[in-house]
Amino acid sequence: RAASGRPDPCPAQQSQSRPGPSIRTDSVPGPRSKQLMEEANKKQLPHGIYVFLLTTANPAATTLWMLMATLCWTCSCRSPLCPSYEQPSIIQIGAKFSGNVHQPTGPGKFARHPTGVDRLNASLLSVAPKGLSRVQTMMCGSCANENAIKMLFMRYMAKQRAGRPVSQQELDSTMLNELGTPRLSILSFKRSFHGRTLGVLSCTRAIHKLDVPAFQWPAVDFPAYKYPLEQHQEHNAKQEKLSLAAETVNRQRATEPVAGLIVEPILAEGGDIHARPEYFKALRSLCSKLDVPLLVDEVQTGGGLCGTYWAHEQWGLDSRQTRGRCWAASTSATTWCRTSSTGCTTPGWGEPSKVMLLEAVIRTIKEEKLMDSVLEAGTALTKGLEGLSQRYRKLIKQSPRAGH
Repeated sequence: RAASGRPDPCPAQQSQSRPGPSIRTDSVPGPRSKQLMEEANKKQLPHGIYVFLLTTANPAATTLWMLMATLCWTCSCRSPLCPSYEQPSIIQIGAKFSGNVHQPTGPGKFARHPTGVDRLNASLLSVAPKGLSRVQTMMCGSCANENAIKMLFMRYMAKQRAGRPVSQQELDSTMLNELGTPRLSILSFKRSFHGRTLGVLSCTRAIHKLDVPAFQWPAVDFPAYKYPLEQHQEHNAKQEKLSLAAETVNRQRATEPVAGLIVEPILAEGGDIHARPEYFKALRSLCSKLDVPLLVDEVQTGGGLCGTYWAHEQWGLDSRQTRGRCWAASTSATTWCRTSSTGCTTPGWGEPSKVMLLEAVIRTIKEEKLMDSVLEAGTALTKGLEGLSQRYRKLIKQSPRAGH
């Protein structure tokens, strides 16, 4: 066992009872992986593939630990966020899922396995943010944001109609992208990253949308703190002013009204940029005052990375909020979506196998007390980085804050 009392991730008896992994090539990726990459390159874009792993030939490869400073592989959809796909409890899901794929239609739509609702309760809804009781499963982080943004637009238009039914003119005009598809906008922050699909690229402030048409949606600055925080209070207070966001929302009312504001708890792709909980509280209050829903994008911060299942839990919000994957039952968007006959809110229902994986991930996090490990390691890391930032101020601009 480790010093903390939790199981050692690579116990000595494990290495003695079965052969460990080994590197048999002079480089990684090896020649066979390079050959397979060349083959894949003829048919698709394999930029996200770094190596091909054959784990079935060796049961010991449930997690590849290369000790003696060689190599450590822990592969997942976003490896920092959740246990590896090679985690034993997750490997077992493969056999369980085999009985779910033989359905009369594609998994998730029209016909669903009877355990589907139970699995949602045991996975996503078991860690839903406080006050949020409903969930919409999607296929990826980008389309989760896309669907949430669609719901914000629908909410806005439902309020504009004030209870009147959708007119035939509105329905007919949607075919021509006219009256039925209104000119609305989403306010985002500069340096934010919300996905690579066509819609959310208009909220993403990065070069990834080069050559891709985008909506001319507004963006405002995110706080750019100076560290240590306690030594730059005056500068940081100016950074947290929200007057520009309010001015932007009011200005947009005449052209493309803002239907929602999207924000990351940590601007990850934008450079690991943090903001204080007090800033997010003020932002939430402003959104409530302006009647602009706040959409919290936790694609890269959810899942326990920050010491809580959701990073926004650390803001100390005193009221319920609408999010990309979970929402409160009282929101008008939900009411409209559940009664809509247009099919606008039918995204395909997500992918059931990933719900099964998530169930195993959450169970592993709880059973192995991984959240405690995150807090313990994060506290030690932050303390060390703060010391280094004081010692090497010209080299280290800031140290992480959220969850550590």
